Amino acid sequence: MPDIFVKKIDESVQGTAIAPDLSDEKSYSKKFYIESYGCAMNFSDSEIVASILKDEGYGATMEMKEADLLLINTCSIREKAEQTVRNRLTAFRHEKNKRPGMLIGVLGCMAERLKAKLLEEEKLVDMVIGPDAYRALPSLIQEASGGQKAVNVLLSRDETYADIAPVRLDNNGVCAFVSIMRGCNNMCTFCVVPFTRGRERSRDADSIVAECRELFEAGYRDITLLGQNVDSYHYTPSESLDQSQAVTFAALLERVALIDPRLRVRFSTSHPKDITDDVLFTMAKYENICNCIHLPVQSGNTRILQMMNRTYTREWYLSKFNRIREIIPDCDITTDIISGFCTETEEDHQDTLSLMEYCRFPLAYMYSYSERPGTLAARRYEDDVTDEVKKRRLEEIIVAHRRHSQEDHQQCVGKEYKVLIEGVSKRSDLSWNGRNSQNKMVVFPKENYPLQKGDYCTVRIISATSATLIGEIVRL
Repeated sequence: MPDIFVKKIDESVQGTAIAPDLSDEKSYSKKFYIESYGCAMNFSDSEIVASILKDEGYGATMEMKEADLLLINTCSIREKAEQTVRNRLTAFRHEKNKRPGMLIGVLGCMAERLKAKLLEEEKLVDMVIGPDAYRALPSLIQEASGGQKAVNVLLSRDETYADIAPVRLDNNGVCAFVSIMRGCNNMCTFCVVPFTRGRERSRDADSIVAECRELFEAGYRDITLLGQNVDSYHYTPSESLDQSQAVTFAALLERVALIDPRLRVRFSTSHPKDITDDVLFTMAKYENICNCIHLPVQSGNTRILQMMNRTYTREWYLSKFNRIREIIPDCDITTDIISGFCTETEEDHQDTLSLMEYCRFPLAYMYSYSERPGTLAARRYEDDVTDEVKKRRLEEIIVAHRRHSQEDHQQCVGKEYKVLIEGVSKRSDLSWNGRNSQNKMVVFPKENYPLQKGDYCTVRIISATSATLIGEIVRL
């Protein structure tokens, strides 16, 4: 039972409030409230924080005004995300003014970069905790309770939280995230992650497999392995110097898939330069490894890609795209795209649009470039594309993507898919919703079949919207 409430607000997807299961809520003398912004890694981190706080005797509340401790898990990837967090902190501060004993803490990616401003200049928070310092939360809370400003933003070379069992915050009891690594070694010039999350380190493979097995035994049927760049996962037991004992991502993927054929396995995110044929052949070998790969391209122009330090060309990306389709023909490939990066010309922008026409991504996260202080791009390049041009180019990218997505969904009509039931449809208690292997959402009538959450069934698609496939059960 998750003794926590987290409001997850994903800057890539629509914000979702996730309420706790209060069926056996305990009585706690202290309460906490937490909001999580940004990517799935942040959401996973909130589950680790929840576990640490639970062990310290903190119960959950869905009401900010009831909390003794207000936490916000932050994202620095875009300026908009940071501004949203500042607005929320201001609301937190208003609540604290009514209850002076309340503590406010900032977690995650904004912590290191803005610690001085948040603590001293703007006086919005009492604690600042970096993504590698969550174990220090109890001592930091004690320090802040004594009237001191509590800070720990030190990055670690080995922290993976492998021994902490996360408190699962997704109430559907079917889907879960499992973090397999932390940090990033790729120095993409637009990205702040290497500076906020530190260097890459891979988690003990045995602990990952054990966590996935425990989730399956607890009824979970869909697990997403998380990392900034999962394809560079590489774990060697500390007692072994023999590289033949190393576990690669392909080997880890296979070990998790072998837990049980009823357990679906997903992963995110991949880097075009690192995803290997070994990973692709492993995916093709096991039916329960889902046929969906998130492969961010960022730009369709080689010169811009080089300025971004993506370490591949347009041609390299397209060859990798084709290789995936060759080995896994029904694999959905999704992406990220940035418009208006430094020096981007109209011709460069057209290269991105033409690459989109070739790849026809069914799902894309699309942004205009937002200069982040401290990044290599901020130090090296002038942010010289006007906001007006960025906005117009982004709109053209969005329009192209909508067309591709709608056409992709229409092509699914008449096909049959194995769907994992995740819960009751939001629009009708008479329908189920779930996803197929390609990560597409499918809604279909319950009818009189003896099904429940976590079950599989085969669904024929009879119609489609731009976001959802509508189907009917054809067999169990």
